Amino acid sequence: MNTVRTPSPEALAAADGFAQRVTARLSSGTAELPYDISERLRASRVQALAKRKKAVAPARIATAVSLDASGTATLGRGGNERGGWWNALVSAVPLTALVIGLVMINIAQDESSANDVAEVDAALLTDDLPPAAYADPGFVQFLKTSSQTN
Repeated sequence: MNTVRTPSPEALAAADGFAQRVTARLSSGTAELPYDISERLRASRVQALAKRKKAVAPARIATAVSLDASGTATLGRGGNERGGWWNALVSAVPLTALVIGLVMINIAQDESSANDVAEVDAALLTDDLPPAAYADPGFVQFLKTSSQTN
């Protein structure tokens, strides 16, 4: 269950009141400043407001934060989302490709190891020595000494 939390009217009113107090405090100090400095400050405020208005306009399509039952926050567009099942299907395609790839890799590795074991078995069975000779402790000693002499 996703719920979109918006600030309460009380929180918005408190933020608005704080902004007005800060503005009043900043404006009260300008009365003591010389005219040229106060004009530069006014021009800077006008420029800042113009830039802020440009930046706020695209933010109307911003995402909304939603919380699920466990308290995990997720980002979404909020409001009426169209194509919810289509987005889920398109999102599942890479996951499906990943799972298929992992299964194919597993099959290839199993086949490769089976081929390796089959080669060893074929070499043992077609060799001049009987398979019991490989289990003889003297044969292991023979292999060690023959590898040291070469």
